[in-house]
Amino acid sequence: MGKDQTVLFHSTIFGPIHSRRLGVSLGINLLPNDGKICSFDCIYCEAGYNRQGHGKAGLPSREKVADDLRTKLQEMNQAGERPDVITFSGNGEPTLHPDFAGIVDDVIALRDEYCPQAKVSVLSNSTMTGKADVVSALRKVDNNILKLDSAVEQTMRLIDVPQQPDFTVEKVVEQLSVFADQCIVQTMILRGEHDGQPVDNSTPEEIDALIAAYQRIKPREVMLYSIDRSTPEEKLQKVEIDELRVIAARIEQAGIKVQVN
Repeated sequence: MGKDQTVLFHSTIFGPIHSRRLGVSLGINLLPNDGKICSFDCIYCEAGYNRQGHGKAGLPSREKVADDLRTKLQEMNQAGERPDVITFSGNGEPTLHPDFAGIVDDVIALRDEYCPQAKVSVLSNSTMTGKADVVSALRKVDNNILKLDSAVEQTMRLIDVPQQPDFTVEKVVEQLSVFADQCIVQTMILRGEHDGQPVDNSTPEEIDALIAAYQRIKPREVMLYSIDRSTPEEKLQKVEIDELRVIAARIEQAGIKVQVN
């Protein structure tokens, strides 16, 4: 099943780091700092598989997130540093936190106080977009970045391994279409093998299915990217930037804005 890779963030606020997609990014981890909690178990996740466990630290409280972020922003201000973006990411799926909506409100308020030029971004796997409070919170952020790795059911299940039995491509495309141009759709393009099965969402058929899904969703833009770091499934291959640009050109012909990273 692949290697027991573990690359975790060991604090609630981390960075700033230089993101290839977002600039100088200050990260927020709403998951345990010693384990992983996610509603997907992606074969390419740099944090490793879910089987590593949840750890013992538990989820940070809403108050801790706000206090830690305030402290970090004060430190950055004193050092003359400014983040380009404050990004919800971390050791799993941030929208699983029961206080996600309230934390988003706190983060926006702190952003407005300390670094009003910074964008607030959420990197989400889209599994909680059926919850009204999550939808409301995601509408408030600057960059609502939602995952759709394949619009073919079998391929999506092979790549993302959703932990919710009722999670389907049809359901997620319908839920993402509610956001339309309030969202950015992020798609990982890769190929290789997992558990003896071929994996490839770069084929013409896969891209046609993605284009049809993007046309239904009508996002602000699509982010295409490929593997950049070690993955728990060792038999995966990076799709190089030139090929990503060819795929992007096909998608753009359908009237959809694409960013390639």
